[in-house]
Amino acid sequence: MSVRFERPDWGAIRESGDMAVDMHFHTSCSDSFTDVRAAVRLAAERGVGVAITDHNLIESLVRIKGEDTPIPVIPGMEVSTSDGPHILVYFYDLSDLERFWYRSIRPRLQECPWLALRDCPTERLLDLLEKENCVVSAAHPAGYFGTNKGVEVCIRKGYLGEDVAKRLNAYEVVCSGMTRDSNRRALAAARRYGIGYTGGTDGHTLNEVGNVVTVSSASTVDEFLNDVIRRRVDVVGLEKTVPKKVQMASASLGKFMLHSPSAIMVQTNQAVRSADRGARKAAVAVKGMTNDFVETAAEIETRIREIGKR
Repeated sequence: MSVRFERPDWGAIRESGDMAVDMHFHTSCSDSFTDVRAAVRLAAERGVGVAITDHNLIESLVRIKGEDTPIPVIPGMEVSTSDGPHILVYFYDLSDLERFWYRSIRPRLQECPWLALRDCPTERLLDLLEKENCVVSAAHPAGYFGTNKGVEVCIRKGYLGEDVAKRLNAYEVVCSGMTRDSNRRALAAARRYGIGYTGGTDGHTLNEVGNVVTVSSASTVDEFLNDVIRRRVDVVGLEKTVPKKVQMASASLGKFMLHSPSAIMVQTNQAVRSADRGARKAAVAVKGMTNDFVETAAEIETRIREIGKR
């Protein structure tokens, strides 16, 4: 496996016969205005495949179900867990994803459906996925804007254990919406845990598709996903420029405004839970220091008494 921070050469990848897929792309089904068919057309022009990974929703995938797409389209979803992290899931078969969505995701949707699910923390989601025929990767593991929307940042804060990362097939090691430092931290963590890599644009605007790709020598989607699990893929791509990030954020914000009261409530609840976890963690630390101080004082007092008896 290799990671190269450079613009993908779509023509060279095509000529090599390798399969290149943007593993993280959003459509008008969730917090983007991009039509799924437009995304597929542009990806085909660039010679890359695309994984459609809308937040908690699969409507765009269902819309093109059965269509003869000119490129590999991987059925996926970016699940927004109730404790913060975003988890990318990729299914070998859309029918399996549909069944999983109806059984495990739909009942947990909130009024703003692409925000955090009800009663579905990260470990619960991984339990639900345990028996599914799918590949699981942590989106932007290092989080962003100080939030807990990444597995690795939650591990670093002590909210999740490292065993959670080891249950995953991969970390997203190049997410073009993140900084180079964040991506490097994700890459270092993936290497430390011995898990695979994925890379994608986290695209919310049409022209982003294919600017980060995961590359494999596979000739089918099944082989490609197996290569992710077996750690036989490379990731190539660059982070977005600041103007592109602003453009993406604007597109996403426009959709959130349609659900602003619900969106604000969900984000506030997550912030409160995060603050509560931080307060509890601090309380445990203070209690530990207090206990250490009391034990040390008792040891000193005992030592003084022993000296006095001599």
